[in-house]
Amino acid sequence: MKKILHWTMLFVLAMLGNLAFASTTGTAVLYGNGAAKADTDLTIQDMLTYAIQDEYLARGEYVAIMAKFGTIRPFSNIMEAEKTHISWLEQAFKTYKIAIPKDESASFIVVPKTVTEAYEAGVQAEIDNIDMYDRFLAQPVIQDSKYADLKTLFTNLRNASENHLRAFKNQLGR
Repeated sequence: MKKILHWTMLFVLAMLGNLAFASTTGTAVLYGNGAAKADTDLTIQDMLTYAIQDEYLARGEYVAIMAKFGTIRPFSNIMEAEKTHISWLEQAFKTYKIAIPKDESASFIVVPKTVTEAYEAGVQAEIDNIDMYDRFLAQPVIQDSKYADLKTLFTNLRNASENHLRAFKNQLGR
């Protein structure tokens, strides 16, 4: 399931946006929305996997941010929402009889140095998340009526990210 790319391709992709990756072998494994962005042949399993990875990553980052800066809003509220999003995705995995990926987000978490940087990172993470869900919703397979539940799921997840984006922007505007 994991898509592996050579460093040259990663450099190009990194220039296009924030991509989470790790390497121990000279190749990189993309994770969450970064992997979705790089994948040119999205399947139902791919989309569900990238979505849950991205939700795992958001939850983990918000937990880490609160561990550093204390329980602050909107991180505390959004972290709870991420738990709900993960449960929705877990149900979709069960519905489609696909194994639920293990949460491997810990190795991709980066904690910003300041609260302001944390809000800025939240803004970018939600923008990337919205883009990922918009891309999923544009896939022809999702237009098939037999995947109406996934279309609704991805729409709800995208809409939640739009709300999260507004919350982070509001904090930056204060």
